[in-house]
Amino acid sequence: MGPGSLALGPRQAKALESLRPQAAGAQVRIDPALIAHAQGYRLLVRPQGIVILAHDDAAAFYAAITLRQLLRQAPGRRLPCLRTEDWPDLPVRGYMLDISRDRVPTMPRLLRLVDFLAELKINQLQLYTEHTFAYRRHRTVWSQASPLTPAEIRRLDIYCRQRHIELVPNQNSFGHMGRWLKHPAYQHLAEAPDGFTTPWGDFSPVSSTLCPGDPRSLRFIAGLYDELLPNFSSRLFNVGCDETWDLGAGRSRAACKKRGKHRVYLDFLRRIHRLVQERGRTMQFWGDIILHQPELIAHLPADVIALEWGYEANHPFVEHMRQFATSGIATYVCPGTSTWNSLVARTDNALANLRQAATAGVAHGAVGYLITDWGDNGHLQPPSTSVLPLAFGAAAAWHLAANDDVPALLESVNTHFFHDPAGALARLVFDLGNAHLATGVTTGNASVLGELLWRSPGHTHAWMSKATTQGFLRARRVLAALRPRLKRIRLEGPEGRIVRAEFTFVLDLLALAADVGAACCRGQDRRVVAIPAPQRHPLARRLKPLLAEHRRLWLISSRPGGLPDSLGRLEALYAALNA
Repeated sequence: MGPGSLALGPRQAKALESLRPQAAGAQVRIDPALIAHAQGYRLLVRPQGIVILAHDDAAAFYAAITLRQLLRQAPGRRLPCLRTEDWPDLPVRGYMLDISRDRVPTMPRLLRLVDFLAELKINQLQLYTEHTFAYRRHRTVWSQASPLTPAEIRRLDIYCRQRHIELVPNQNSFGHMGRWLKHPAYQHLAEAPDGFTTPWGDFSPVSSTLCPGDPRSLRFIAGLYDELLPNFSSRLFNVGCDETWDLGAGRSRAACKKRGKHRVYLDFLRRIHRLVQERGRTMQFWGDIILHQPELIAHLPADVIALEWGYEANHPFVEHMRQFATSGIATYVCPGTSTWNSLVARTDNALANLRQAATAGVAHGAVGYLITDWGDNGHLQPPSTSVLPLAFGAAAAWHLAANDDVPALLESVNTHFFHDPAGALARLVFDLGNAHLATGVTTGNASVLGELLWRSPGHTHAWMSKATTQGFLRARRVLAALRPRLKRIRLEGPEGRIVRAEFTFVLDLLALAADVGAACCRGQDRRVVAIPAPQRHPLARRLKPLLAEHRRLWLISSRPGGLPDSLGRLEALYAALNA
């Protein structure tokens, strides 16, 4: 053994791999007087052994994670000698996964997700919920959704705590309640029981918002809280309350006209806060609605946490944070993975959005950083598509200055998460996420290729006037060039085949979307239904096996409940192409 390394025996290596450094002979000391920063640690690897000095238990755990990652890169179980001191820039580094539209992970998948988050030193997990918790009195709403049960939540809560992750309860409580309000038993709670026109001009026959003027709405959500909250050890609670699209379009119209829509919103939010406070929790809520009338921020309860979300590269995090800070309201910055409505992360946008949120959060006193991963329009994107943006977001929230290095990010993701000995998959995923840019057309909150798959046939896309056949064919050529690269990749580990299959599925669907787009541009109305039959039918034949593959891959990691709704998006496209 040379002076620059520490050789480990098989048992020591196994102990480090299982995050038991003391069993590997390491000295572990927890002493806040020696390490000033919360979650901070000093790690020394010397020929004589390993020493960990930690501020707290979480810090010792993170030091063990670092050791495991070093061991993974150490040939012959020989750790390099080093001394490092590390701590996070942001105290809360969280991940929020949408489990309501429409993908609910299986329990084994959730446990693997927690292990993955622990490896990233993420310390908060939220599962965005509309209707996918098995409320005892509301079987009608969740019976087809394969929800999480109270027992599963309690098990997950324990598993998270063992890995220094706080599982925060999450239940949307004002808007996004359409999965409830579509049922006759709940229509009396609806703001717009006869339907409403959405902000993007479509008519929705189902209300999405609770009526804030009906006292039964408050009693209803109080009942939800009483069932949900006892299953969590966290004292935080995310009540949602974003995107109340139909507020003022129905039963609250007169009140909104008299007092103002945003005042009506604020008053109901304050009543929700009292429910949360009575149950011994601190309320988190999405800050988008109140920002429309920022002078009302001063009337928020002082102890709330505003979740400042935005998913584009140019989102004004700093401006919005300042508006909350003026009234002393604590904030999280909440960027996203940019995977939803896109099948894979829109790479350039995702990294810029995640980077900007970290920069703003550190500079302007955010108390947390929450990476969001939505499932809009069927959660068509497979789980592995979130790995790259989530890894970058976690690194940026820990310490952006040391981690804003794309080649190093790709190498790390290949080594620790994709288990790709050739080191090729992460770069391919990076390029795959940018393939949509070859069309020359971009749109917010989606890629143009993704939109062509989930938009209802016959829908005219706002961006189509800028699209060209040549642009879609350019994207098609970019995707075609990625195919042989993907075929050469062989991944190690138990999930290697699944990960490779998921990216193959994504590549095939995006290539199909590019061809659909090219055909649409030739049609008179630039709509899916305008594609001439000789062009439609070959596209339909290509889509048919992808429907079966979507089902197969879904059931590997996700519960069956949401699959019909998710598959329905692609089936609608298939029907239009096959007509």
